[in-house]
Amino acid sequence: MTQTQDVAAHSTKIPSDTLDQLFRQARTHSAWLPKRVPVEVLREVYELARWGPTSANSTPARFVFLESATAKARLVPALSPGNVEKTKAAPVTVIVAWDTEFYERLPQLFPQADMRSYFVGKPPLIDETALRNGSLQGGYFILAARAVGLDCGPMSGFDAAKVNAEFFPDGKWKANFLCNLGYGDRSKLFPRNPRLEFDEACQVL
Repeated sequence: MTQTQDVAAHSTKIPSDTLDQLFRQARTHSAWLPKRVPVEVLREVYELARWGPTSANSTPARFVFLESATAKARLVPALSPGNVEKTKAAPVTVIVAWDTEFYERLPQLFPQADMRSYFVGKPPLIDETALRNGSLQGGYFILAARAVGLDCGPMSGFDAAKVNAEFFPDGKWKANFLCNLGYGDRSKLFPRNPRLEFDEACQVL
């Protein structure tokens, strides 16, 4: 394959029905069908999501999958009241976290330069970089989950300090947001809310 052919192969627009699955018809779910998500599918989601770009390939996001009733019970005290029942019903709840020591993996992840020294001893830069790029990875994770046929219910209604104390007591990882995963009950969806139009949200300078 020539270089031109290789570029063309990676520049083809994906089919419209795939765009529907990832974006146009995808919804945030709160009601779930009683269908288990196999660990193999969770691995498949991560295997896709991990290829998304991050600054200096820092990949600071960490994912904790809560599947058992015991694990969910540890999370419930940190949830806002409106998020309790939907989280109990979801086959899996993911704590999307970020690693405060992500830079220790940079010699492995970005071997072409000494990026570790750029971060050591600089907590504000560490936190800013990890939160921004971990949030990006959380977005990649949602799209990857949709791509393999799962539905998602991302949530920010929780007490992060309680989640961190319960699941990350050593302080090395910190919760960013939560995401319920499974097979959503589309009969329980509300009408879709509007989105801003291009001219309302964008500028071309």
